[in-house]
Amino acid sequence: MIFIIFFLSLALAIILTPLVRSLAIKLNVVDVFGKSERKIHKKTTPLLGGLVIFLSFFIILFIAKQTAWWPAGKVLDKHLIGLFLAGSLLMIGGFLDDKYNLKPVQQLIWPILACLVVIISGIGIEYINNPFGTGYLHLDNIKIELIRLKGMPYYFTPWADLVTFFWLMILMYSTKLLDGLDGLVSGITVIGALVIAGLCFFTEFYQPDVGLMSLILAGAGLGFLFFNFHPAKIFLGEGGSLFAGFMLGSLAIISGSKVATTFLILGLAIIDLISVVIQRTVIERHSPFKGDKKHFHFRLLEIGFSHRLAVIFYWSIALIFGLTTLFLQTKGKIISLIILIVFGISLINLYSFRRKKC
Repeated sequence: MIFIIFFLSLALAIILTPLVRSLAIKLNVVDVFGKSERKIHKKTTPLLGGLVIFLSFFIILFIAKQTAWWPAGKVLDKHLIGLFLAGSLLMIGGFLDDKYNLKPVQQLIWPILACLVVIISGIGIEYINNPFGTGYLHLDNIKIELIRLKGMPYYFTPWADLVTFFWLMILMYSTKLLDGLDGLVSGITVIGALVIAGLCFFTEFYQPDVGLMSLILAGAGLGFLFFNFHPAKIFLGEGGSLFAGFMLGSLAIISGSKVATTFLILGLAIIDLISVVIQRTVIERHSPFKGDKKHFHFRLLEIGFSHRLAVIFYWSIALIFGLTTLFLQTKGKIISLIILIVFGISLINLYSFRRKKC
């Protein structure tokens, strides 16, 4: 049944992608060639690809939930409703931005609302492993019941909610800024979802419900990737690039033990996000939302990588560090994270050295 779910999601994404592509063209929701200097695609390309992954994921999830073999677990109906509503907000905001080119502040509203919806639904980081010893660092010590619906309590936990909010925002903006090369983010989504599924099914943290959700996401991403790999026939768009980070971050939280895993998979993108924001705000003293070609993936192109090779290189880094989490405990993951940070800084220095040499 595990593989059936995966292939159903993949098949649905393959069916939906041409339909969504046609819809985007009809509505004139396209990325116009030559409109921006930082865009490297060679032709006008339809957007709204994130709608494919969103629809494929939730349609197959809904069907699977109705079957007798859906496993019991930590994922509650209120969590799924929260994910759906939050994802819907990202799709709406993404459509508006792709169509009308919203201002940065207007773009920011939708991921913020998505985070708040998910937190209200009860999805949150309640604890983290103590990296300096045994046990956990609890974030839900302060817990205030706000409301009770149908016997289900909804709590306000200040520290847990705050950490959850920033975790999801960082991941969403990491994948948003990463979405500069064909297939890069959709491929990272597939890798991340498969690694989380592997941890859910094949390690001591056995969580089949989260594992199945991860496989559905992986199938949806892979089906879309057939059309999104270079040269792309359709792009994810604003909503899709945000939805990728949002879902990986949310699945990591729900599973309770995959936050470090997701951090390693998206580590290079997160380092890239921090590096670019610092350079824009501290060094160049302009808006962090102003687009440019300072991201790692663009730098790979400048030092001689082909478009496809740069994407595959990025995928490989994510896969290698993601797979290490299948075999490492907390301290080992911290060491892997340090290695990844050093690697990221080395990439920045290599690029700077090559630029000076030229």
